[in-house]
Amino acid sequence: MNAEEMNRAITRIAHEILEKNKGTGDLALVGIRTRGVVLANRLRDKIKDIEKTTIDLGILDITLYRDDLTTGKDKPVLRDTDIPFAIDGKKVVLCDDVLFTGRTIRAAIDALVDFGRPAQVQLAVLIDRGHRELPFRPDYVGKNIPTSKDMRVKVQMTEEDAEDQVIVVNSKGQN
Repeated sequence: MNAEEMNRAITRIAHEILEKNKGTGDLALVGIRTRGVVLANRLRDKIKDIEKTTIDLGILDITLYRDDLTTGKDKPVLRDTDIPFAIDGKKVVLCDDVLFTGRTIRAAIDALVDFGRPAQVQLAVLIDRGHRELPFRPDYVGKNIPTSKDMRVKVQMTEEDAEDQVIVVNSKGQN
C-alpha cells in the first residue's frame, strides 16, 4: 500500500465505524502501541471531519500482558498507557496496524478490562495477514494481505517512520 491507498482505507474504516455504531454516541478509540495509536489518531481525525465531533481516544501499552515475555531475550520496554476516560459502558474500538496470530489482541483485551467494563469491544486493523492462532476476527480491515508465516508485513506511518507505506518482506528482508 502506498500513502494514498492507506488514506483511502482509513477513510473507509472511519465511515464503517460510524455506520456500524450509528454515530459517535458512547464511542471511543484505543490504539495499541505503537502504530495502532497512529491509526487511532488518524481515525479520530477522519471521524471528526465527518461528524464534526471529537471522540475519546486512549493509548494502550500491552507489554506486561504479552504471553511471550519469558521467551524474549530483550528486556521489555514499558511505555505509558493513557486512557483518560471511563470505558464502562463505552463501545471501544481497539486499533492496531497488523493482525497476525491474535495474541496482541488477546493481550490488549486483558489490559483494557483492567480499566473497566466496556459495553462492546470492536477491532480495527489496517492490515489482516491471516494465520490466526486465537479466534479473533477484525470488525474493520483496511486490506487483507495473504502471506506465508515466514514473511513480515512492515507498516510505516509518517508519525513514526519516514513515509506512509505497507510492504511485505521475506525472511531475508527482501521485498
